[in-house]
Amino acid sequence: MTDLALPPSRSTDAVRHDSTDAVRHDRNTAVRFTHLRRDGVSLLVENSAGGAPDDVAPSLPQVLFWGADLGSPTADELVDLASAVSRQHGAGDLDAAWQASILPVDRDGWAGRPGLAVSRGGLPVHPRWDRIDCAVDDDAHALSIVADDTRNGMRLTSTIAMQVGGVVTVEHSLTATGNEDVGGGRSVDGLSIGWLEATLPTPKAVDHLTTFAGRWTREKVPHTGSIPRGSTVRQTRRGRGGHDSPMLYLVSIDAPRDRVGELWGVHLGWSADVTYRNDRMPDSVDVLGAGELLRTGEVTLRDGETYTTPTAYFAWSGAGLDGLSERFHRFQRTRPQHPTRPRPLVLNTWEAVYFDHDPAFLQTLADRAAHVGVERFVLDDGWFLGRRHDRSGLGDWIVDRAVWPDGLAPLADHVHELGMEFGLWFEPEMINLDSDLAREHPDWLLHPADHLPTPARLSWRSQYVLDIARPEVYEHIIGRIDALVSELGIDFIKWDHNRDLVEAEHGGAPGTHAQTLAAYRMIGELKSRHPGLEIESCSSGGARSDLGVLSVADRVWASDSNDPVERQDIQRWTQLLLAPELVGGHVGPTTAHSSGRTTSLAFRLATSLMGSAGFEWNIADCTPDELEVLRRWAALYKELRTTIHTGTAVHADVRDPALRVVGAVSVDRSEAVFTIASVATLEDSLPERIRLHGLDPDGRYRLRVRDEIGAAPHGFATPEWLKSAGVTLPGAVLGTVGLQIPPFWPAQAVVLHLVRV
Repeated sequence: MTDLALPPSRSTDAVRHDSTDAVRHDRNTAVRFTHLRRDGVSLLVENSAGGAPDDVAPSLPQVLFWGADLGSPTADELVDLASAVSRQHGAGDLDAAWQASILPVDRDGWAGRPGLAVSRGGLPVHPRWDRIDCAVDDDAHALSIVADDTRNGMRLTSTIAMQVGGVVTVEHSLTATGNEDVGGGRSVDGLSIGWLEATLPTPKAVDHLTTFAGRWTREKVPHTGSIPRGSTVRQTRRGRGGHDSPMLYLVSIDAPRDRVGELWGVHLGWSADVTYRNDRMPDSVDVLGAGELLRTGEVTLRDGETYTTPTAYFAWSGAGLDGLSERFHRFQRTRPQHPTRPRPLVLNTWEAVYFDHDPAFLQTLADRAAHVGVERFVLDDGWFLGRRHDRSGLGDWIVDRAVWPDGLAPLADHVHELGMEFGLWFEPEMINLDSDLAREHPDWLLHPADHLPTPARLSWRSQYVLDIARPEVYEHIIGRIDALVSELGIDFIKWDHNRDLVEAEHGGAPGTHAQTLAAYRMIGELKSRHPGLEIESCSSGGARSDLGVLSVADRVWASDSNDPVERQDIQRWTQLLLAPELVGGHVGPTTAHSSGRTTSLAFRLATSLMGSAGFEWNIADCTPDELEVLRRWAALYKELRTTIHTGTAVHADVRDPALRVVGAVSVDRSEAVFTIASVATLEDSLPERIRLHGLDPDGRYRLRVRDEIGAAPHGFATPEWLKSAGVTLPGAVLGTVGLQIPPFWPAQAVVLHLVRV
């Protein structure tokens, strides 16, 4: 909290009441400084530069500092702070280029990537803000800025807010306010948006950039390197986030580590084309930012129309990557739409039956699922008209009576009678050309009108995209889904999206922006019509897993890979941003269908445990002994999920690249769960000790191995603590000295449970 950002009427020390003009009431702002503070983070904004001549057009506010909490500096101290960080002009530099505004542009003397690019009639529009108003909300956690440019006929509205956890959100809106002042023979065409990006400054000391890439079944792979000079940009142009989505842009002082070090990060809450950018300039502050990537002509504003950016989420950490995760997770858990009831244990049928649907067998599979403790049974792809393979049927959301002669109601009723929720797979934004819908409405495809859809070589699973931004298409699809949800009492929808958008055209212009908003609207409307309905975002795995889709969805599917070796890293890095309860991770078959790798049941169970868990496996083929292990593990998941899904995520900076340590410590630090795993052969036969971080150093913890997944790894060098019924040690010892682990074989894991005594 802060009182320094409040107007003078509510804060007597917000301005200095003396004869100097160092802090003054400028003509376009009430208070020179706004200081947003929350949960150990400060963001200091200079609303208008002190000392500017009256004949100079006002500048947008500038962020003087973003990082560790500054405490409660007085108004005088803020003036001195602004003086202390002001630049000295060097030879050959522009006098104006020093501190980037919240939207740096050429007019500011900014030589990096502009924060705003707009045009009219094919000519660039250079903003000339002639009125800027700043206001702070009642809680002093958000600054609103309204800037008018009457010459160019546009208004910028920006909100910078300090959220729970110290996450800073930035949103911009640009409105075409009329072009009556645009004369002199200049064009009066609509205002075309090139881009509008959110940025915040970072210190000159940052020297490493971490971003993410990947591919199908290997999402969220981090890449860290030295920050190059100039503007560094990562973009995606897939019409969805993509398996190679940047996800986060992180800059740090030295390479980022799990538990120590300062870093600054940004995530864009948008499920389509994005731009992430970092500008390391020699003559000004550096900035970090992100924004929607718009195609040429995608957004053109007529008078009164507004474009609003996706929300950019910025987070600073002084405690390494875990500190960043803690801020993001705390914020997510305070959102009104965040799931609060325990995350159900799921069985999804895809890898159990694929397209081979047999109603009698699926009822048997449901019986087996209920027996082991499954709480949500999800029927995946293959249930609708003509869907015996992936080349037909999409768009026809009608139950295939040739396979399901009595419809899906008997299965849904049976699942409900067993005490489980019933879920169903849809891919609402997609269509096969071999479908009744495509034959009836070939014009409903999201493609240019002057030629046939993209050639099949550019199609994935022989499918194409429906233009759901068209009202008639939207109403048709939501009507079909809504009817089935009502008829079957569907509790959960697995919402898939298996294709990049290629040549996406809506109404004669690029259509990705409108398509994405329509998808959000449809998910939100379905949930509004059916309170309690939950929806998972799946996009051929983790190609749409961001805070944009999670503003309406309840979970993401992290990857189509259920190979636990790959999943160890996919889940770790997805959960750097997303809280574990939002990230689906299932136990797959003994041999993974995506990699051909064979792993033990214990390792698969330990990996799934640390997220929103479930099965993607034909457990009807399990032996009685395996079913008993599954039953015990299901009970373990239900026992520990509160700690895993509400606690603080913890990792360890281990030296051996084969080791993985994932933990969750309850908010009151009374309980913790850790998994220690190997993904390859360890380097040493005497491995390093594993320190368990995040515990109360003054508390004493009873530690025991949870063998519900099977016996702990053991062999010729098994430590005494693994052989015993448990040990009791202070949190300081566990976090400083750690535990000696045995020389794990590749793909082994142990689950540890600690309770404060």
